[in-house]
Amino acid sequence: MNVIAFNGSPNRDGNTYRLIRHTLDAIEKEGITTELVQIGGTNVRPCTACGKCFENADRQCIQDNDMVNECITKMVKADAIIIGTPTYFSGVTPEIKAFMDRAFFVAKANGDLFRQKVGAGIAAERRSGAVCAVDCINHYFGISGMFSAGSRYWNNAKGLQPGDVESDEEGIDTMKQLGENIAWFIRQIHQK
Repeated sequence: MNVIAFNGSPNRDGNTYRLIRHTLDAIEKEGITTELVQIGGTNVRPCTACGKCFENADRQCIQDNDMVNECITKMVKADAIIIGTPTYFSGVTPEIKAFMDRAFFVAKANGDLFRQKVGAGIAAERRSGAVCAVDCINHYFGISGMFSAGSRYWNNAKGLQPGDVESDEEGIDTMKQLGENIAWFIRQIHQK
């Protein structure tokens, strides 16, 4: 059993990273392997709507000059997919949007590669808008036949400067509970 997480923040050790890390720590305590991949701040190209992923049906995007194809392979092998982002005007970062467009389009073109996997969106916010960002991520999960994991509150926490989210006790608690819920969800799927 394994979980792949993607950090959409260009700030590699910032608030989004910390929220994802709290979630992954809780999952690891349950004996599940995790991996965290940095997406924010990388050169992820947007989808060009060329349709080659449907034509080729080879589980790859025709664009092979960034990390998206490597990430798709990791997502296919994972039991759960976590996507984290800082909140940009109540939305996700451009890198995460481009990444999701391409990865989920390739998955759709190849028989719903992510179907019946667990998904969780996480967002860091300064003041508000994170619910919209998490909702954006969850739409990708829903259209892919995935199961969205939640927690005791929305999957977000508040913080402006790197590390500020550590002061949001409820937000950190939410991430830990999210990790526990993801681990439980994965175990239920593997029991069938």
